[in-house]
Amino acid sequence: MSASLSRPRVGVWLIGARGSVATTVVTGCAAITAGLHPPTGMVTETPAFTDSGLPALSDLVFGGHDTLDCPLPKRAETLTAGGVLPPGIATAVAAELEAADREIRPGGPTSGDTRSEAELITAFADDIRDFVHRHELERAVVVNVASTEPASPGPDAPPPASTLYALAALRAGCPYVNFTPSEGMHHTAAAREAERSGLPYAGRDGKTGQTLLRAVLGPMFAQRALRVRAWSGTNLLGGGDGAALADPAAAAAKNAGKERVLADTLGTVPEGEVHIDDVPALGDWKTAWDHIAFDGFLGTRMILQTIWQGCDSALAAPLVLDLARLTARAHEAGLSGPLDALGFYFKEPVGDGPSGLAEQYEELARFGRSLGQADEEGQGVGPVAQPDDMGEAL
Repeated sequence: MSASLSRPRVGVWLIGARGSVATTVVTGCAAITAGLHPPTGMVTETPAFTDSGLPALSDLVFGGHDTLDCPLPKRAETLTAGGVLPPGIATAVAAELEAADREIRPGGPTSGDTRSEAELITAFADDIRDFVHRHELERAVVVNVASTEPASPGPDAPPPASTLYALAALRAGCPYVNFTPSEGMHHTAAAREAERSGLPYAGRDGKTGQTLLRAVLGPMFAQRALRVRAWSGTNLLGGGDGAALADPAAAAAKNAGKERVLADTLGTVPEGEVHIDDVPALGDWKTAWDHIAFDGFLGTRMILQTIWQGCDSALAAPLVLDLARLTARAHEAGLSGPLDALGFYFKEPVGDGPSGLAEQYEELARFGRSLGQADEEGQGVGPVAQPDDMGEAL
């Protein structure tokens, strides 16, 4: 029996499965497994997590929901042409891309979709259950990597698509990770069901660029007792993210996490705003500028400016793989509720935890060690949850 069949396999169900991030995740996992590239950017592949009991990359099986119909191999070709994926990789892992593409099911709601919210949740949950059953998976983790939704108009607003997917994940007995600023599990209906489900979950909004720097620089200013007077930023984005964030409501949801990091690490909110501009010519690449005005000794006024230029999909993909593996292992170890220790990866982490990157990493490393000790200490390790007795969310 082959190694891939002798070990339990774990599903990774991606919401937005034909987007740039998801395509890079599937391509990257296949390339690393085949030995074509090292796992650069994957924290879970560093020595600190060797004994954490995480599922192997070769044991991950991909599927998902999307409202787009562009096949993954074609999407990978486009990303290659844009410089996101290295030449030849999409061809080398074409079989893996095609296999994942066969597991993508229609998402929603789309224009003209007459299904109720409850019907959509049921359909999405059935898709996930079918995926787990057909592949005989030990468990599956649902990860939202879809485009950012507009911020919710209020607590009584109908649940957006991201929340319907989150509820479907819970209904299917799967842990859930929200890598986007969208509402997802934060909606009151989903929050209630999450508490009842006993499943672990994590999020919100992956920390990949500008906010990553802020999580490092904010504590630096605070620890050196330097008073920050103003902190302004500008983002130039292309691709689907740029188009989605051209909507002021969606941009507001994105910026909330950036501002929270400064408030938490500085202990105050300095003057200044973050502006997001859609520049389609940039494709999947982004540029972020920060202008920081601060006071030094005797009130001497000084300035720090930073420039971050990167590829959003390549920055996000290794984090998504990390999160899928860590969350799957947390589920296997019987953990439930918000996974505070995964705040290292997010702008707006669920649960309680530090906001400075160094402290977040230490907490993550401790979490990794605890996962490795879970089996030795007799912590519960069970099969995929069967949530048939869960109440109707809507």
